[in-house]
Amino acid sequence: MRTHSSQRRVTLHDIANETGYSINTVSHALRNMTDISPATRERIQQVARDMGYMGNQIASSLRSGRTKTIAVVLGNLTNPYYSIMADHIQTAADLRGYSLMITCSREDPAQELAQAESAIARRVDGILLFPTNESTATIERLRALRFPFVLMSRSLGLDTADSVVTDEETGAYLAARHILEHGCRNPLYISRQYIVYSYEKRLAGFIRACEEYGIPQERRHIFLSIPRDATDPSSRDWQASTRTALQAYRDQGVDGIFAFCDSEAWQLQTMIQEDDALRGWRYAMVGFDNIQKAQQYPSPLCSIDCSYSEMALEAIDLLRSRIHGDTSAPKTIVCPVQLACRESCAI
Repeated sequence: MRTHSSQRRVTLHDIANETGYSINTVSHALRNMTDISPATRERIQQVARDMGYMGNQIASSLRSGRTKTIAVVLGNLTNPYYSIMADHIQTAADLRGYSLMITCSREDPAQELAQAESAIARRVDGILLFPTNESTATIERLRALRFPFVLMSRSLGLDTADSVVTDEETGAYLAARHILEHGCRNPLYISRQYIVYSYEKRLAGFIRACEEYGIPQERRHIFLSIPRDATDPSSRDWQASTRTALQAYRDQGVDGIFAFCDSEAWQLQTMIQEDDALRGWRYAMVGFDNIQKAQQYPSPLCSIDCSYSEMALEAIDLLRSRIHGDTSAPKTIVCPVQLACRESCAI
């Protein structure tokens, strides 16, 4: 077999010269087209591998009008939820023959819009968007361009946008019921900040469990450490406001905590362990996201599993249908949840 300079890309012409087939036959064989016999396809593909041939995705995209690339705009890479979700999306994309372009909005609406426009400029076929609380501009822009997109994890109450979400309310209900089943009678639902859709759904699930177990209003505690409409900069000192609140809740006899997500649950545990005024507090704890299914943490935590794999595959398939021209009514796909118990529920 002839050798080729490592400084020059191997072309279809090179493979045709090496195998004796026409450039058209080589092209069809490398694309697994059925007008070429299996034996011929295998021979040509093996020669191409041996020669170090790499397909020209740009040329292929020009022919098809598609790049087989999807952009994923994540919310916040410091939260393990997003990295786990991205990993499952990568697996689902691989199964459907897509590559990913991954970016992050840092929960900033302006940055989100910039990332979406940048992805479109790079000719991605569609976008999976983990929306911020203020995604209106981004969504309006995508709709104006008639560009395929699917909202992930959050629904903004828009009947004109596809979304794939977790059954947040049921998950929160299971979480709250879990600590109530283990003897908690003075529960607390706590969130670092208002997260559109998720916060309200989880609050509804928490309240439903409290009502089912007969927990009176005065024993249902709800704390949002950064208010939804906060304008005072001092109100954004999450640790200070949360520490003060926790001290008050301990004095009020709170014996169980449902944290908005696993990351916040572990932050709360650390805060309690390091604060002399809180150390020794006996409480049950449950989170949301089941991060420990994918990543090990030293503190076992009961949590709600949100069907990462199913969400990812449903989202890829829904987006793929839009890319290929599906114009049916927008869909909201709600994926199931289940409880993962690691005994942090014991008071």
